[in-house]
Amino acid sequence: MEFQFDSRSTFVIIDMLNDFIDERGSLFLPGARRIVPRIRQLLEAARHQEVPVAYLTDRHRRDDQEFRYWPPHAVADTWGAEVIEELKPLPGDCIIPKRRYSAFYGTDLDTYLRELGLDKIYFTGVFTNICIYFTAVDAVMHNYEVAVFKDAVASMSEETDRFIFQQLEEVIRAELL
Repeated sequence: MEFQFDSRSTFVIIDMLNDFIDERGSLFLPGARRIVPRIRQLLEAARHQEVPVAYLTDRHRRDDQEFRYWPPHAVADTWGAEVIEELKPLPGDCIIPKRRYSAFYGTDLDTYLRELGLDKIYFTGVFTNICIYFTAVDAVMHNYEVAVFKDAVASMSEETDRFIFQQLEEVIRAELL
């Protein structure tokens, strides 16, 4: 049975990029491939229901200060910064590059959502404890409803995911699906 998205919602895919999902990537996340079929299934449902699709993608400059903490990754105009082949955006999908953990920081994500009159965000992607978490928290701070597909996000460990799911549910009252 196809998932039914709420009206006035958007389906978001965060950082499903070669550098994170492909074993040749510079910041490869072991186990992330397991969520690709589920995200693809949800993506097809969103498109079928004409729910706006947004890709929030790490895209760094070569001298990005984030590389003090992480190996260089998702550098603009490189293979590593591209969305994996199985989930490639289609014409009409929104692609919002980001340089920081939260996709609201320094981007036009809020403007995009408000222009479309959307008030709920469904999250999928990587890393649960970094970009998913910080973007979801910021979404609530911007007065959006938040839902996270537990079987369509990944981090370094199931223990980390469990902790973040608890935080999302208890602190920001996110809907966990």
